[in-house]
Order: sequence, then C-alpha cells, then structure tokens
Amino acid sequence: MKKLIFIALLFLMAQTYAQKYEGLALKPPMGWNSWNGFHCDVDEKLIREVAEAMVVSGMKDAGYQYVVIDDCWQGERDKDGFIQPDPERFPSGMKALVDYIHSKGLKFGIYSDAGWRTCGGRPGSRGYEYQDALTYARWGVDYLKYDWCNTEELNAKGAYLTMRDALYKAGRPIVFSLCEWGNNEPWLWGKEIGHLWRTTGDIAPIFDGEVGHGNWTSWGMLQIIDMREGIRIYAGPDHWNDPDMMEVGNGMTVSEDRAHFSLWCMLAAPLIAGNDPRNMSQATREILTNKEAIAVDQDELGIQGFKYLRLDDLEVWAKPLKNNELAVCFLNRSIAIRPLNFDWEKQIIEDSFSHHYYDFRQKEYKIRDLWFKKDLGTTKKPLNTELGAHDVILLRLSPK
Repeated sequence: MKKLIFIALLFLMAQTYAQKYEGLALKPPMGWNSWNGFHCDVDEKLIREVAEAMVVSGMKDAGYQYVVIDDCWQGERDKDGFIQPDPERFPSGMKALVDYIHSKGLKFGIYSDAGWRTCGGRPGSRGYEYQDALTYARWGVDYLKYDWCNTEELNAKGAYLTMRDALYKAGRPIVFSLCEWGNNEPWLWGKEIGHLWRTTGDIAPIFDGEVGHGNWTSWGMLQIIDMREGIRIYAGPDHWNDPDMMEVGNGMTVSEDRAHFSLWCMLAAPLIAGNDPRNMSQATREILTNKEAIAVDQDELGIQGFKYLRLDDLEVWAKPLKNNELAVCFLNRSIAIRPLNFDWEKQIIEDSFSHHYYDFRQKEYKIRDLWFKKDLGTTKKPLNTELGAHDVILLRLSPK
C-alpha cells in the first residue's frame, strides 16, 4: 500500500511540475506586432483599428492570428504589485481590449521584460513574474513577448525559466516568445522553455546594412540571414528560430519586401508583420497575404530552409516540404540585374539534417512560381531568366 501511495504521489508531482504549454505553436506563429511601425506610440484605439484592418485586408484569412502590443502599454503597479495598463492610453482597461480582439476571431499578445524596466523604461517583470503571469491569464492573453533589457547580472536561461513556470502556474496556455537577441544562444536551451526565440538583435527596415543607435545596432535583412548559419537543427514544430518581426511595408522597395518575406518563409520563421495594416499599399497587402508563399513557411514538416549554393551575389536556398516537395528560392543580393541559368539536372540537393534528397537526374519535378502564380514546366528544362536587383524567384517543386 505504501508503495502504491508513493507511486501515486510521484505521478501527481509529475502532472503538476511546471513546464511550457505544449502544442501551441506547431507551425510558426503568424500575427502583427506594434513595435516596428509605432514603437512607443500605442493606445487602445490603434490596436482596435489594426485588428479591424487585419480582418478586412485578408490578413486574418491568410493565417495571421496574433495582435501583439509591444512596449509602452504599461502604467504603474497597484499597491499589491499588480501591473496596470497606462490609464491615458488604455482607458477601457486591457481586459476590454482583449475581449474586443477575441471578438474579431483573433488572438491577443502582450509584451514584458525580464529586467527591472522594459526597453522603453516601463515596469519590467523582474520580481513580479508570477503576478504578471496571473494578470495576463486573467485578461485572456494568448501570447507573451518577453524582452531582455535592464537584466544586469541575470542568468538568461534562469530568467526565462522563471517566467515559463509562472505562465504554467497561472493556468492559461500562452505562447511564450523569448526575445533575448541570441546573446546567450537560446537555441541550445529554449526548446523546453518557450515556443520561439529571437536569434539576433533588432531588424531595421533596410535590405542591406546596419543602423547605429549609440550603444546598440539594428540590422538589415541580409545581415540577419547571414548572422546565425548553422542553428537550423534546433528549430521545428513548437520551437522556432525567430529572426525578428518583418519590415514588409515599412519603406523598402517592393522587390526587397518580396525577398524579405520569401526568406522568412524559407527559414520557417514566425511571420509577425510590423507595418500599419490600416494604410498599406496593394503591393504590401499582396506580399503579406500570398497564401502560396505562406504555405512554404507553414509546411507541416517544420523544417527550416538552408543556403544550398552561392554564386557571387546569387544564392540558392532550399526547404524540404511534405510529400517530398521542395521550395527553392533564388536570391539576388546585388543592386544589378543578374542572369540566371540553373540546370536542374546538374544539381543534387541533399539535406543531411532532415534526410531529404532530391536528385533531378533521377526524378522529374513540376515547377510552380509562387509570386507570379504560374506553372513553369518541369526540371527537365533549365531555368533561364533574369533576376532583378534585391529580388527573388520563389518556386515550389512537386514530384511529377
């Protein structure tokens, strides 16, 4: 009898032991975040209007779920230490805003920081992790982005583990986004803690280059895709590498936006838009809602793509897909138009990580252009074309 009681206690402990909520991000999360487009200029009116625009524009129908308020929503803590929204920016209260987002068929995300203060100088969660997690659960939050400013002498893994446990204890399944910038290699330990983790510092709305901000730097799209080669083996369903939110619609050219979006899809990256959905151009809308490109990102296998080949300024990226299909992206990094002559039958694309193998001499594949949305024949014929400056050709190959 004592042995049975002991076994029962062990089982109960195992059932109540804190962990991350599993299965919340079996595909890379899709949504919108306020930071890239608005920084600290956020209020409840903006968030409501963005949610409405996401529905009307077709973003929701294309798969975008989360409406995430980034930094600067916070007011002060009450006498018991519970965080309150800024009463001037969110006079209706956060619960009312969450309910409104949910009424649109969308999910709600919020931001906090592992340090004493957020990057924008608002109250952080250090020392209040369990109270904040309980507050988010009571509001009905579905997604938490957790930043890393003002974290002197904190251990990154320990800090994120604390918030993970707090979220689990609060009892509401919440997607946990670790925004630690890759400084402490979160891909090595993040799988058991969160659903996605930032791999780099902040992105900038530029294709190539960097922007200095005094004691820190933000990066162009090319710098980000170059920065963390070799970490794709750590990503997959429910645990994703996150190269930061997208800058589509924030000032780059249409071809650069198209290339940016294509590479994020090839990387199986979270697709978190950072533009203003209320006022986006037709070109931006068509990029963000291209369901054929999105299907590459959201493929059930969850395999992050890789750089197969580089020829000067031309790169060839490959991403294995379900049903032995393959996504191939040709990227022109240069500011000049480049000729492209790619003989499929001279190529063997092998992914030793996922054990996928594509020998075009032995097997013929049908080719689909995902931006022009037309079929291009098969791999029996070489691809002869031109590739525009800072542009891509995104293809889906299917066994014939």
